[in-house]
Amino acid sequence: MADKRFFTVAGPFTLGQLAEITGSELSDPAAASRVVNDVAPLQEANEDQITFLDNRKYADYFRNSKAAAVFVKPEMAGEAPAGTVTLKNKNPYKAYALAAQAFYPSKVREEYRAPTAVIDPTATIGPNCHIEHGVVIGKNVKIGANCRIQAQAVIRDGVEIGDDSDVGVNCYISHAIIGKKLKLHPGAVIGRQGFGFAIDPTGYIPVPQLGRVLIEDDVEIGANSTVDRGSGPDTVIGRGTRIDNLVQLGHNVKIGKFCVIVSQTGISGSTQLGDYVMTGGQSGFAGHLQIGSGAKVAAQSGVMRDVGSQEEVMGSPAVPIRQFMRQTAMASKMATKKGNEE
Repeated sequence: MADKRFFTVAGPFTLGQLAEITGSELSDPAAASRVVNDVAPLQEANEDQITFLDNRKYADYFRNSKAAAVFVKPEMAGEAPAGTVTLKNKNPYKAYALAAQAFYPSKVREEYRAPTAVIDPTATIGPNCHIEHGVVIGKNVKIGANCRIQAQAVIRDGVEIGDDSDVGVNCYISHAIIGKKLKLHPGAVIGRQGFGFAIDPTGYIPVPQLGRVLIEDDVEIGANSTVDRGSGPDTVIGRGTRIDNLVQLGHNVKIGKFCVIVSQTGISGSTQLGDYVMTGGQSGFAGHLQIGSGAKVAAQSGVMRDVGSQEEVMGSPAVPIRQFMRQTAMASKMATKKGNEE
């Protein structure tokens, strides 16, 4: 159960309401009026809570669950313990997410400007924005309606941010045009100067970074992640993309729609990712690569060549996953053989 010091529950809801919210089918229509007060993990849920099962690995927990109700795939519904109602759904985790959103909705933002916020008179702030202490907003900035700018955030001259966006504590944004529903977690830096210089025997000659960062609607960027502005072309992040904590995107990088980039990934300048690409944690990409739509890159992979659409790669240098597995198995056999000979 969520700690009430930090979270406010909005329930209770009937199972009928939750079935409608999530598009699920009740195993027992007569249970539609049964009330649940909260969501909870499968192992901990009790008689007035709802939970979910999405992985057969946890089927034993499901069979012994004390939960009032469980979101499950239709083929698993018959394994529910007596007294537990199932809400059948092809995607139980999505159904649980929608139910959890109902129990714990986002707080309604009230219009507020902290007295310590410094806002240039040329900036345009939309209605119902919540601007916290220590915020600095520069010249000609445009911020849409229903936004929250959290404490100590800095938004430099000319930046535009769309409606319903949330800029976290200590974030820094410059040279950026941003769509609606941005979620920027604490410490993220958007639009810093890209890592560009000409090499000369007398030293390194900085190359002015004259591009921008373009972020489309409904993008989330994690804590302490950094996105460099373009050197001339723009750096672009496509709609619906999710970027984890501690990610680095170099100048001119282009990320497609609905990509997932996991923590500590580094993408070098001018590399382009198609739509729906997924990268595992600590993966690294050389510059000027083309990563096809739907490609998957395993954790700690070093990508040094183009990757085709739907291709799955692993290792450093990254190779197709089946090839990596064969190489690993062969190396293990050789090591075992050598050990036995010694």
